[in-house]
Amino acid sequence: MTSRGKYGPWLDPALWMYIDSVNAWYPPEIAGLPVDKQRAVYARMCRAFHQGRPAGVKASDSLVAASKHGIPVRRYRLAGAAPRATVLYFHGGGFILGGLESHDDICAEICAGTGFDVLSVDYRLAPEHLHPAAFDDALAAFEWAASSDLPLVLCGESAGGNLAAAVAQATRHHPRAAIGQVLIYPDLGGNETIGSYVEHADAPLLSTGDAAFYRDVRSARKQSPDDPTFSPLRDRDFSGLPPTVIITAECDPLSSDGEAYRDRILEAGGKAWWHEESRLVHSFLRARTTVPAAAEAFGRIVAAVAALGRGEWPY
Repeated sequence: MTSRGKYGPWLDPALWMYIDSVNAWYPPEIAGLPVDKQRAVYARMCRAFHQGRPAGVKASDSLVAASKHGIPVRRYRLAGAAPRATVLYFHGGGFILGGLESHDDICAEICAGTGFDVLSVDYRLAPEHLHPAAFDDALAAFEWAASSDLPLVLCGESAGGNLAAAVAQATRHHPRAAIGQVLIYPDLGGNETIGSYVEHADAPLLSTGDAAFYRDVRSARKQSPDDPTFSPLRDRDFSGLPPTVIITAECDPLSSDGEAYRDRILEAGGKAWWHEESRLVHSFLRARTTVPAAAEAFGRIVAAVAALGRGEWPY
C-alpha cells in the first residue's frame, strides 16, 4: 500500500482502491528496472484493467508510412454509423510506455460515445528513440489522417496530451488543420516552481520526480527546454490554435499546465476551457468504471470530443 500522506483522508476510498491496485501492478520502484521489463509489467497491468470494447466497435490495424519506418495505427469505427469526424488519439505512458493495446478500451469507448472514427497512434518510444521521434511520428500520423475528408479532432492524455498540443501548434496553418483538441492531464512543460508542481509534488501515481524522469529520459543531448515541440507551453505564439478543452486532475503536479495553456490561448484570442477534476489523480481514465468521479470526468471528455467534432463549442 502506498503512503497516503496528506491525501489519506482527502481522496475517496474507491479512488484509493484504484491507486493501490495500480501500485500493486506497477510499483513506483519499478523505475529502476530496464525499460523492457518496465514495459512488460505495464502491459500486464493494462491487460488487467482492460474493460473490453463496447458492442459494435470494430478495430483494424495498419501502418502509416514515415521516412524510414512504418507507424502502427489502429482505427476504431462504430458499425452501422457513418463517422462525421476522426479523433487522432495519442496515448500516455511517459513517452517510454504504452502502445495500441494499452489504451485500446479507452479509444473504443470514445468511438462508441461519439460515433466518430478514432485513430490511435503507436509512436516511437524513448529511450531508444529520443525527441523529436515521438513528435515526428505524431506529425506524420496527422498528415495521414488529414488526407481524409473527415474533420479532425486531436486528443491525448499525459504524454499524449503533449504530442496533441505540439501537433496542433505545428499544424495550425495546415489546410486541413484540426477543428478541435481535447487534452487530458497533459504534460506541457510548464513552470515547475509554482502551482500544482509545488502543492502536489508528491501526489499519488505521479510526482514531480516522476515527471522529471519522464522528461529527461526522452531528452536528446542539449535538448532546449524552449523547443515548443518538446514543451508546448514554451511556444511564443498561441494564436490560430483550434478550440481547446483541457481536463486535469486536482491531485496531479501537471494540473497547472492545463490552466496556463488555457490562459495562453485566451490571451491570443482563441477558444479554450480548462476544468480541474476535484480530488482525482493522474491516470484517472483507468478508474472510470470503479470511481464515480472518474466516470463523470470521462463523460465530460467524451462529450467535449463529440461537440468539437461536430464543429460546436461546448462551453
